[in-house]
Amino acid sequence: MHTEGRIAVITVHNEAKKNSYSPEMMEQLSDHLTAFEDDDDLWVAVFCAEGKDTTAGLDMPKFFGPTATARPQDPSKVDPFGLGRRCTKPVIAVVQGLTFTIGIEMMLAADIVVAADTAQFQQLECKRGIAPFGGAHFRYLTRTGWGNAMYHLFLCDKFDAATALQMGLSKRLCRSASTSTGRWNWPARSAKTLRSVSGQPKSARWHSLPQQNKFRLTRFPTSAPRSWIPRTAKKEFCPS
Repeated sequence: MHTEGRIAVITVHNEAKKNSYSPEMMEQLSDHLTAFEDDDDLWVAVFCAEGKDTTAGLDMPKFFGPTATARPQDPSKVDPFGLGRRCTKPVIAVVQGLTFTIGIEMMLAADIVVAADTAQFQQLECKRGIAPFGGAHFRYLTRTGWGNAMYHLFLCDKFDAATALQMGLSKRLCRSASTSTGRWNWPARSAKTLRSVSGQPKSARWHSLPQQNKFRLTRFPTSAPRSWIPRTAKKEFCPS
């Protein structure tokens, strides 16, 4: 992580493995987000990745199986998936190239997404017989609506940056060569806006989010992949 004025820039560096995440990288990301959250001099964060790809997903053997090195999340630190402790200041995600599985989930945990035209998205968990444990099971619903959520969570189709923009997963589509411009323009504008809100950078709706997440996660089966979208979800988001 480095800073530019009021902006914190958190960059993933693992290009040799298409920026796939190890448990140690997840812990480092949590540390950086916590440092950003706790620093009153930093107002906006940019979350991005080096190279042509955002991420190919998890380095699976390091999370599951006999050689796994993953440890429980420290609840006192900011959760990159926004399921535990959350950032109360804006986080802008910049994505490009392969943006698979947890790349989408961490992107959805951010507040604004800027996507390069090279971005390719895919939520692959269902094809592997596992559930999207990082928040996609409810954030797809809130961002894209029921039909889009069911289509992409169940069928696991790959889709491009234009489709992501049309569905509402991203808010700005940039040419890959100009993504860095979008990366800095929006944070600078956000930081300027925050001058007028006296240390309250997000609306009161965030106060209720942890409880909402808890409500949904308690209805999220951990051992039944065939039913990993909660039956209560449709009633919750589509009351009619």
